[in-house]
Amino acid sequence: MDHSSPGVADRAIAMLDPRDVIGALIVAVPAFMTGAEIEICPLGELRHDRPRESVHVQHRPGLLAHGFAAVFASLPEGRYELYRKPNGPTEVIAEVRGGRLTEVEWPP
Repeated sequence: MDHSSPGVADRAIAMLDPRDVIGALIVAVPAFMTGAEIEICPLGELRHDRPRESVHVQHRPGLLAHGFAAVFASLPEGRYELYRKPNGPTEVIAEVRGGRLTEVEWPP
């Protein structure tokens, strides 16, 4: 499931770029993944050709219905693969749009 909405959806997420080239991504995850590290890589790039951004899954009450998420607050527009660090299989492919907040769900 992929939902995009304009503007800032939560005070915990950085201001979105007014030029519409930077977006944000929320990855809803099962509660058992709390503390897991999720890494993101632009689709089509080699994972290990340079350092990649990663975030830890946290309980974020009020952000989502069940409240567990990984948040990438500032990403250039594009398609990304997400996986558990350091080299888990691709679990989610997300399309981030500039100036928007995108939400995706990690498989259960």
